[in-house]
Amino acid sequence: MLENRIRREDLKGKVMSAEEAAMLIKDGMTVAASGFTPSGYPKAVPLALAKRAEHGEKVGITLLTGASVGDELDGALSRTGVLKRRFPYQTHNDTRNGINDGSILYQDMHLSHLPQYMSYGFFGKIDVAIVEALAITEEGGIVPTTSVGISPTAVKLAEKVIVEINTSQPMALEGVHDIYIPENPPFRKPIPIEHSGDRIGTTYIPCDPSKIAAIVVTDITDKVRPLGPIDEDSRAISGHIIEFLEHEVKMGRLPKNLLPLQSGVGSVANAVLGGLVDGPFTDMTCYTEVIQDSMLDLIDAGKVTVASGTSITPSEEGLIRLHKNIEKYAKHIILRPQEISNNPEVARRLGVISMNTAIEVDIYGHVNSTNIMGSRMMNGIGGSGDYTRNAYISFYTTVSTAKNGDISSIVPMVSHVDHTEHDVMVVVTEQGLADLRGTSPTERAKRIIEKCAHPDYKPMLQDYFERALKGKIKHEPHLIGEALSWHQRFLETGSMKIK
Repeated sequence: MLENRIRREDLKGKVMSAEEAAMLIKDGMTVAASGFTPSGYPKAVPLALAKRAEHGEKVGITLLTGASVGDELDGALSRTGVLKRRFPYQTHNDTRNGINDGSILYQDMHLSHLPQYMSYGFFGKIDVAIVEALAITEEGGIVPTTSVGISPTAVKLAEKVIVEINTSQPMALEGVHDIYIPENPPFRKPIPIEHSGDRIGTTYIPCDPSKIAAIVVTDITDKVRPLGPIDEDSRAISGHIIEFLEHEVKMGRLPKNLLPLQSGVGSVANAVLGGLVDGPFTDMTCYTEVIQDSMLDLIDAGKVTVASGTSITPSEEGLIRLHKNIEKYAKHIILRPQEISNNPEVARRLGVISMNTAIEVDIYGHVNSTNIMGSRMMNGIGGSGDYTRNAYISFYTTVSTAKNGDISSIVPMVSHVDHTEHDVMVVVTEQGLADLRGTSPTERAKRIIEKCAHPDYKPMLQDYFERALKGKIKHEPHLIGEALSWHQRFLETGSMKIK
């Protein structure tokens, strides 16, 4: 089996145990790893690194990954105190707790920025790259598995490369990757992608074989996350979006097969995209970052011809389905570096329709997608900003209430701003859809309150807005103290409702 996985003869002598490979990582190093929400991440070497800390060794690292990774990496290193600094996105509870208690220093970043910031030298030296792979080619090229993320940049910049050959990953994935790394300014050229299905690079990550310091063979599977069912709220949100898109086609602002779709991460995003399976649109393409279960549904239904992303991120059931039908799905899927999949230049050129989720939206259209009550980091901004600002049409979706109705997702003022009103075109909840294009702030407020707010909170929001309008400033009126009191009221009483 390894003959097909390690095809360069002189590298076979680099095969070693995870424990031996982990010894290449020293205290204070900066480590870049493969993986993206959470697929294709290294597992054996991080677990061995964590054991060193468990046995009392002082070892702390800065970790850069494409996006979130699984328990064997973020979780194990967080619990053992190895993880000291983290970029740019995470979803693990132990890592999140470390960030919020200050023991892990964290910077939330746009995902398209991270690889180029690495290339620009903004993070200093990359000591070690750990990359999960299907195989190593005769030239020393590394064939990724279910994600690409920052792996090409990590391999290019790192002083040493550790390759985890994962035999649980199907070899039929070879060929789905399209690896292209832009030059740094002033030598950067336009990225030559004009259609979602264009291929512009190699099917492997170029690597100087002399940099490969260790090869570890493992069969630990991706610990993918479950996806919530498509419930009535998700169906309603999806229905509002489909009705809106049908109107845009009728008005001549979109072609019949739409423009390339982008959908965010998680259960709500998966459910909203899944609604298109029963929609009227065919021959669709996707230019996105994650390919979740609903994308497989659209491929199976013959609705999507090309799904371009940087990661295949299925549920447990979706992973079984993916492996069972990998030859079929591989014909439709392209995996690119996140610097390309999330690239603002390409998103704007293709006219991407972006659909992302919000924690909360205020009456003027500002979106918070990262911080609970303004201070507690949830996951991070991810790629949502990359697409939103450059989208042909940008949607933000959220269920209108949370915590069994004790929190309104529509508020007078968001507690933290990730996406400004300037970039948010359409807000959708299960209650309805607010088209904010070509509107003033006060017009936006009226639409969002009317269309998107839950009936339990609509009178409170309307009252706030009307009283704010009585002030001297009419453009985007606020009662600042009262706006923030909504969040304070929840912290003190457990509900945003006035008792």
